Amino acid sequence: MDYIHISDMLGQSGLIAIFGMGIVFSFLIILVAAISLMGKIVGRFSDANNAVSVCCTANNESVTAAITAAVNEYRRN
Repeated sequence: MDYIHISDMLGQSGLIAIFGMGIVFSFLIILVAAISLMGKIVGRFSDANNAVSVCCTANNESVTAAITAAVNEYRRN
């Protein structure tokens, strides 16, 4: 019968551990790259939408005032 020596088992387990850590590290690098790319894409779209949100600030303030008045009226009753 062939017996597996402890040194062979340790060698195989070391290779499997290194291989597994390499896969995880590669996945994390790809994940960081994808998140960075998405941040740049979203940044370009948010710059284009800032002009729209600036022009509508006065309208938002009037809506906020109306909601506040409605809540105060509700609390009084």
